[in-house]
Amino acid sequence: MSLSLQVPSGLSVLLILGVAAHAADVTVGTAVAHSGQKVNGFIKVPAGVDAGTDMPVIVINGAKTGPVLSLISGSHGTEYGSIVALPKLAQTIDPAALSGTVVILPLVNVASFLQKVPHRNPIDNRGLNNYPGKADGSQSERAVAAIYEQVIQKSDYVIDYHGGDLDENILPFAYWTKTNKEPIDTITRDMLLAFGLDMIVAKSGGGSLDSTVISLGKPGITVLGGRSGTAGTEDVQALVRGTTNVMRHLKMLPGTVPVEHPLWLAHYSVLKGDQEGIFYPVAVPRAYVTKGMTVGYITNFFGEKVSEITAPVSGVLIYINSVPSVKKGDNLGYVGELAEPPIK
Repeated sequence: MSLSLQVPSGLSVLLILGVAAHAADVTVGTAVAHSGQKVNGFIKVPAGVDAGTDMPVIVINGAKTGPVLSLISGSHGTEYGSIVALPKLAQTIDPAALSGTVVILPLVNVASFLQKVPHRNPIDNRGLNNYPGKADGSQSERAVAAIYEQVIQKSDYVIDYHGGDLDENILPFAYWTKTNKEPIDTITRDMLLAFGLDMIVAKSGGGSLDSTVISLGKPGITVLGGRSGTAGTEDVQALVRGTTNVMRHLKMLPGTVPVEHPLWLAHYSVLKGDQEGIFYPVAVPRAYVTKGMTVGYITNFFGEKVSEITAPVSGVLIYINSVPSVKKGDNLGYVGELAEPPIK
């Protein structure tokens, strides 16, 4: 059964002001877009304690007034699904039909992408998901600070895109940061339902982008698509389609949004490697597992089994490590526990 979602009438004053304050010109970094224009540019991060970097940005300034929606991808430069999807999405958006502004950062961790280094920025060995950053810190910290100042603080809504890194065989799913406050929880929940991914995992707080956005009183969600360092057509299309549906839900584009009910997960438990060696998965994402069930094992470098990796809880396998390399403490998988849909 499907349902049509409507933007809640109880939007916060901040969001209403964001709509009213929509300017004729929108400037992000070197991109200056007049009303009805689509412009490319860069957010330039100057050199500091290490090298500077230029992050590409696409600004689509609609011909009609509306909110500012920011789309941010490539915090991990080998999560290729969304890095490919967002430029494709930009090509589909007609500024003449758009109400409001879409700011797209398709790749913020440029060095990770160019050097094919998963998880971290090879320049400073840091991640680019710790907000609000540090203006006088290392390259990653300065980049995050620039995004926070030039994009996050000027947005009304934010979507953070991730996916399966080179070593992660992961299902497309979304995170819902629940605050137990209204109207923010209803707005973010309905954005996720509009996006339309099959699985949603509830979480709380932290230094992630969506948590930071929500702490500012703005709705933010996180979506994941693409796996094991690939950008498959199905995953890319799901991200483009989902984002378009959110824009329709927010009345930025014309059209209605029928949404199927997803599988809700209360949280997930992490499977850890307990020693170094060679990892062999024996279960795949989307498999239902029971507590104590073997989902993989580790051998030493002579091929002798030295450890079994078992599910700590019963639930759905969301992610499993996709490469043989493992050392003690590595994440090898996530098991999500089933929950009731939080729909009133």
